[in-house]
Amino acid sequence: MKPLLLLTNFLSVVHAASFKSKDTYSRTGLVTTQDGVRLNYTQSGPPLGQKILFIPGWRQTAAEWKKQVAYFSSAGYHVTTYDMRGHGESEKPDFGYRISRFAADLNDLLTQLDLTEVSIVAHSMGSSISWAWWDQHPGARKRISHFIFVDQSSVLTADPHWTEEQSKQVSALFTPIGVYDLANNVTAATPPFVRSMFTDSISEADFEWVLAENRKVSDKNAATLVIDHAFRDWRDVLPRINKKSLVIAGEVSINAAPGIAWVATQIPGGTAYTFTAAEKGSHFMFWENPDRFNGIVEAFIKS
Repeated sequence: MKPLLLLTNFLSVVHAASFKSKDTYSRTGLVTTQDGVRLNYTQSGPPLGQKILFIPGWRQTAAEWKKQVAYFSSAGYHVTTYDMRGHGESEKPDFGYRISRFAADLNDLLTQLDLTEVSIVAHSMGSSISWAWWDQHPGARKRISHFIFVDQSSVLTADPHWTEEQSKQVSALFTPIGVYDLANNVTAATPPFVRSMFTDSISEADFEWVLAENRKVSDKNAATLVIDHAFRDWRDVLPRINKKSLVIAGEVSINAAPGIAWVATQIPGGTAYTFTAAEKGSHFMFWENPDRFNGIVEAFIKS
């Protein structure tokens, strides 16, 4: 029984692998979290290449990083993407939709895939997951070489007692009632909310594809997650990050660029780059201007 069990466990970790050439490699597999949820991941590019891990945002999927995966894997990097619990091709339990749990899932992924000297590129809520992970798993911090935080506020929801200036400083996107309005109307609210994350130049085909990816997580679980995500405050975590960090903002993003760039001022040695309107600096600048985005990320990792 033991050999069969070992084989079964191995197949649950790696369910597809293909070698494209002697230099490049692509593998799709599963990691199982400590609470028993199977997360789908893909690794591309030379196994010995410099490691990059891409983390998507709320309701988004690993597939949405395909323009980055294609570039970096062909450039010799070893690229990992994964779908968070309930998202994309990962298992969809009815529990665990909170940032702290997602951070634990990230730690399980890093540990089981033994990712070391890895650069993390985290979009939107993926940044919050990274900040929670940094806070909760100090013993694993040595695995990281660089952080790239893409368009995430350190505080998404404004305190009702804040002044307008305080809200602007952190680019708070929501009011408390606004969070619950989104959560309680998430089915109808998702299409216009997702559209607001792009410039008008996005094609209808691309928008519909992204929207379909968003719908791979249930509205119920997405609502639970956004409530937890929106009320986190990461300002005390940022000064404790001691890895090279780049913060990317967008001039025409739903998140006001000054408050996003402010995050870099709170991380020792942090730097910021703001995509202009001409550079299609939306919340999804990595999709709308992948050449510029990929170039900036690669230059930072090489610096």
